[in-house]
Amino acid sequence: MSARPPLPLLVLRVLVVLSLEAALLAWGLGGVAALLASPRAWALIALWGIAAMTLSLARPTRAHDTQRTERDAVAMLALALIPLAIPPVSSWGGRVGVWSLPAGEVFGWTGVAMVALGLWIRVSAMRQLGARFSPLVALQREHVLETTGWYARVRHPGYLGSLLANWGAAIAFGSAVALPLAALMTAFQWARVRREERLLAEHFGEVWLAYRARTGALLPRHAGR
Repeated sequence: MSARPPLPLLVLRVLVVLSLEAALLAWGLGGVAALLASPRAWALIALWGIAAMTLSLARPTRAHDTQRTERDAVAMLALALIPLAIPPVSSWGGRVGVWSLPAGEVFGWTGVAMVALGLWIRVSAMRQLGARFSPLVALQREHVLETTGWYARVRHPGYLGSLLANWGAAIAFGSAVALPLAALMTAFQWARVRREERLLAEHFGEVWLAYRARTGALLPRHAGR
């Protein structure tokens, strides 16, 4: 059993990460003054902060007891760095007018809404998994296959939420210049889904095959398909 860090330390961690994200946004927007004057930037920072704090407070105190773990350093680095790069690149594109989207204000706020929806799905899914959530592709001892809630329709709702949030951030400032990064993120995320599903199929066998037949990987499966 591992104790949860005290609340002040959790808040400090969230603030450090938010400060980094805000600094990157300020770079993209052209300075602190531009950041302070951007409602969409403030909305994104608020959403990131709420999601990070919610997860910090909800994270179980029990340490992982993994039975099998698959590591891919390149993929883990990409999945950590690409989401950090998307918002500043997107904001830079909006500032200099590179690959401007039509109705940029509408696209921008649509992107913010996608970030909100994606973070809500991701946080809800991670809270549902509890101590079973791991940043690694891993099986824990006495691992139980989750098939309720979000997982009753979608096998990887956490990844769905992450992709929605990243695609939303890519258009949040009315430019398409960050969309290639979102596409790259999707490729790495899909490769992770494939690795995770191979591991689960080996472990759960027929139970996994039956679950996979009635659900979609990232989107709900239509009835009759």
